[in-house]
Amino acid sequence: MKTDILSLPGYRMCEYLLVLQPHEELRNKIASIKKEFAQKFEAPSAEWGKPHIALVKFSQLQMMEERIANRLKMVAMAMPAFKVELRDFGSFPTHTIYINVETKVAIQMLVKHLKTAQSLMKTKEVKPHFTENFYLPVARQLLPSQYEKGWLEYSHRHFTGRFIAGSMLLLRKPEGGKGYQAVEKFEFMNMPVVTTQGALF
Repeated sequence: MKTDILSLPGYRMCEYLLVLQPHEELRNKIASIKKEFAQKFEAPSAEWGKPHIALVKFSQLQMMEERIANRLKMVAMAMPAFKVELRDFGSFPTHTIYINVETKVAIQMLVKHLKTAQSLMKTKEVKPHFTENFYLPVARQLLPSQYEKGWLEYSHRHFTGRFIAGSMLLLRKPEGGKGYQAVEKFEFMNMPVVTTQGALF
Protein backbone atom coordinates (compact mmCIF):
# COMPACT_ATOMS: atom_id res chain seq x y z
CA MET A 1 0.00 0.00 0.00
CA LYS A 2 1.48 3.32 -1.11
CA THR A 3 1.66 6.01 1.57
CA ASP A 4 0.60 9.47 0.52
CA ILE A 5 3.72 11.51 1.14
CA LEU A 6 1.68 14.53 2.31
CA SER A 7 0.19 12.50 5.17
CA LEU A 8 3.63 11.89 6.71
CA PRO A 9 4.61 14.14 9.64
CA GLY A 10 6.58 17.12 8.41
CA TYR A 11 5.26 16.74 4.87
CA ARG A 12 2.01 18.41 5.84
CA MET A 13 1.38 21.70 4.07
CA CYS A 14 0.54 24.55 6.45
CA GLU A 15 -0.52 28.15 6.11
CA TYR A 16 1.58 30.62 8.08
CA LEU A 17 0.91 34.17 9.15
CA LEU A 18 3.52 36.50 10.65
CA VAL A 19 1.94 39.31 12.66
CA LEU A 20 2.43 42.22 15.03
CA GLN A 21 0.18 41.93 18.06
CA PRO A 22 -0.92 44.85 20.27
CA HIS A 23 -0.50 44.55 24.05
CA GLU A 24 -3.25 42.76 25.97
CA GLU A 25 -5.24 45.82 27.07
CA LEU A 26 -5.45 47.14 23.50
CA ARG A 27 -6.19 43.64 22.15
CA ASN A 28 -9.14 43.41 24.55
CA LYS A 29 -10.38 46.86 23.51
CA ILE A 30 -10.29 45.87 19.83
CA ALA A 31 -11.79 42.43 20.55
CA SER A 32 -14.80 44.13 22.16
CA ILE A 33 -15.25 46.31 19.01
CA LYS A 34 -15.14 43.15 16.88
CA LYS A 35 -17.68 41.46 19.15
CA GLU A 36 -19.99 44.47 19.07
CA PHE A 37 -19.77 44.56 15.26
CA ALA A 38 -20.50 40.82 15.04
CA GLN A 39 -23.65 41.15 17.13
CA LYS A 40 -24.94 44.40 15.64
CA PHE A 41 -24.52 43.42 12.00
CA GLU A 42 -25.04 39.66 12.38
CA ALA A 43 -21.50 38.98 11.15
CA PRO A 44 -20.19 36.21 13.45
CA SER A 45 -16.89 35.98 11.53
CA ALA A 46 -15.96 39.44 12.91
CA GLU A 47 -15.30 37.74 16.26
CA TRP A 48 -12.83 35.27 14.78
CA GLY A 49 -9.12 35.85 15.08
CA LYS A 50 -7.16 37.84 17.61
CA PRO A 51 -6.42 41.48 16.75
CA HIS A 52 -3.20 41.71 14.73
CA ILE A 53 -1.42 43.45 11.86
CA ALA A 54 -0.37 40.96 9.18
CA LEU A 55 3.21 41.21 7.84
CA VAL A 56 3.44 38.18 5.54
CA LYS A 57 1.27 35.17 4.71
CA PHE A 58 2.74 32.06 3.14
CA SER A 59 2.23 28.30 2.72
CA GLN A 60 5.03 25.83 3.35
CA LEU A 61 5.72 22.25 4.43
CA GLN A 62 5.85 21.95 8.20
CA MET A 63 9.32 20.38 7.99
CA MET A 64 10.64 23.79 6.84
CA GLU A 65 9.34 25.52 9.97
CA GLU A 66 12.56 25.38 11.99
CA ARG A 67 14.66 26.85 9.17
CA ILE A 68 12.13 29.63 8.64
CA ALA A 69 11.96 30.34 12.38
CA ASN A 70 15.77 30.60 12.58
CA ARG A 71 15.78 33.07 9.70
CA LEU A 72 12.98 35.16 11.28
CA LYS A 73 14.90 35.20 14.57
CA MET A 74 17.89 36.72 12.75
CA VAL A 75 15.70 39.42 11.19
CA ALA A 76 14.03 40.20 14.53
CA MET A 77 17.34 40.42 16.42
CA ALA A 78 18.47 43.24 14.15
CA MET A 79 15.21 45.22 14.46
CA PRO A 80 14.59 47.90 17.08
CA ALA A 81 11.21 48.03 18.84
CA PHE A 82 8.95 50.76 17.41
CA LYS A 83 5.72 52.57 18.16
CA VAL A 84 2.53 51.74 16.24
CA GLU A 85 -0.28 54.35 16.19
CA LEU A 86 -3.85 53.31 15.38
CA ARG A 87 -6.51 55.84 14.46
CA ASP A 88 -10.15 55.61 13.32
CA PHE A 89 -11.54 53.19 10.75
CA GLY A 90 -11.03 52.45 7.08
CA SER A 91 -12.53 49.97 4.63
CA PHE A 92 -12.10 47.90 1.49
CA PRO A 93 -15.43 48.51 -0.24
CA THR A 94 -18.05 45.78 -0.08
CA HIS A 95 -16.20 43.33 2.22
CA THR A 96 -13.81 44.62 4.94
CA ILE A 97 -13.77 47.21 7.74
CA TYR A 98 -10.55 47.83 9.65
CA ILE A 99 -8.69 50.10 12.06
CA ASN A 100 -6.16 52.39 10.32
CA VAL A 101 -2.45 52.01 11.06
CA GLU A 102 -1.02 55.54 11.03
CA THR A 103 2.68 54.79 11.51
CA LYS A 104 3.79 52.76 8.52
CA VAL A 105 7.47 53.50 7.92
CA ALA A 106 8.93 51.20 10.59
CA ILE A 107 6.61 48.35 9.54
CA GLN A 108 7.57 48.85 5.89
CA MET A 109 11.24 48.61 6.91
CA LEU A 110 10.51 45.38 8.82
CA VAL A 111 8.72 43.85 5.81
CA LYS A 112 11.65 44.85 3.59
CA HIS A 113 13.98 42.86 5.87
CA LEU A 114 11.54 39.93 5.95
CA LYS A 115 11.74 39.71 2.17
CA THR A 116 15.30 38.40 2.57
CA ALA A 117 13.68 35.17 3.85
CA GLN A 118 11.21 34.78 0.99
CA SER A 119 13.09 31.93 -0.71
CA LEU A 120 12.34 29.79 2.38
CA MET A 121 8.66 30.79 2.30
CA LYS A 122 7.81 29.96 -1.28
CA THR A 123 6.76 26.68 -2.86
CA LYS A 124 6.42 25.85 -6.55
CA GLU A 125 2.70 26.63 -6.31
CA VAL A 126 2.50 29.49 -3.84
CA LYS A 127 4.57 32.64 -3.39
CA PRO A 128 4.55 34.46 -0.03
CA HIS A 129 2.28 37.50 0.18
CA PHE A 130 4.03 40.43 1.87
CA THR A 131 1.66 43.07 3.20
CA GLU A 132 1.98 46.53 1.67
CA ASN A 133 -1.15 48.12 3.10
CA PHE A 134 -1.10 47.77 6.89
CA TYR A 135 -4.34 47.67 8.84
CA LEU A 136 -5.97 45.90 11.76
CA PRO A 137 -9.12 44.03 10.65
CA VAL A 138 -12.40 44.49 12.51
CA ALA A 139 -14.60 42.48 10.12
CA ARG A 140 -13.76 40.65 6.89
CA GLN A 141 -15.69 38.66 4.27
CA LEU A 142 -18.78 40.78 4.85
CA LEU A 143 -21.80 40.58 2.60
CA PRO A 144 -22.32 43.85 0.68
CA SER A 145 -25.39 44.67 2.81
CA GLN A 146 -23.45 44.10 6.08
CA TYR A 147 -20.60 46.19 4.76
CA GLU A 148 -22.88 49.09 3.79
CA LYS A 149 -24.65 49.20 7.15
CA GLY A 150 -21.41 48.73 9.08
CA TRP A 151 -19.46 51.34 7.13
CA LEU A 152 -22.29 53.86 7.45
CA GLU A 153 -21.68 53.75 11.21
CA TYR A 154 -17.93 53.09 11.44
CA SER A 155 -16.92 55.75 8.91
CA HIS A 156 -18.02 58.31 11.54
CA ARG A 157 -16.68 56.55 14.61
CA HIS A 158 -13.37 57.44 16.24
CA PHE A 159 -10.71 55.16 17.66
CA THR A 160 -7.21 55.78 18.97
CA GLY A 161 -4.70 53.30 20.29
CA ARG A 162 -0.96 52.81 20.35
CA PHE A 163 1.46 50.09 21.27
CA ILE A 164 5.16 49.37 21.17
CA ALA A 165 5.89 46.56 18.73
CA GLY A 166 8.65 44.68 20.55
CA SER A 167 8.23 41.35 18.79
CA MET A 168 6.49 39.55 15.94
CA LEU A 169 4.51 36.34 16.20
CA LEU A 170 4.42 33.39 13.79
CA LEU A 171 1.05 31.63 13.50
CA ARG A 172 0.28 28.33 11.77
CA LYS A 173 -2.74 26.38 10.65
CA PRO A 174 -2.76 23.08 8.74
CA GLU A 175 -4.00 23.56 5.19
CA GLY A 176 -7.78 23.37 5.26
CA GLY A 177 -7.79 23.63 9.06
CA LYS A 178 -9.65 26.19 11.13
CA GLY A 179 -7.93 28.78 13.30
CA TYR A 180 -4.25 29.65 13.68
CA GLN A 181 -2.02 28.42 16.51
CA ALA A 182 0.96 30.42 17.78
CA VAL A 183 4.28 28.83 16.81
CA GLU A 184 6.97 31.21 18.06
CA LYS A 185 7.51 34.81 19.12
CA PHE A 186 10.57 36.70 17.84
CA GLU A 187 11.80 39.59 20.01
CA PHE A 188 13.17 42.77 18.40
CA MET A 189 16.61 43.29 19.98
CA ASN A 190 18.22 46.05 17.92
CA MET A 191 21.49 44.09 17.83
CA PRO A 192 24.04 44.26 15.04
CA VAL A 193 23.60 40.85 13.44
CA VAL A 194 26.45 39.61 11.30
CA THR A 195 25.05 37.20 8.74
CA THR A 196 27.78 34.91 7.58
CA GLN A 197 27.20 32.94 4.42
CA GLY A 198 27.05 29.75 6.48
CA ALA A 199 24.15 31.04 8.57
CA LEU A 200 22.01 31.49 5.46
CA PHE A 201 21.84 27.82 4.62
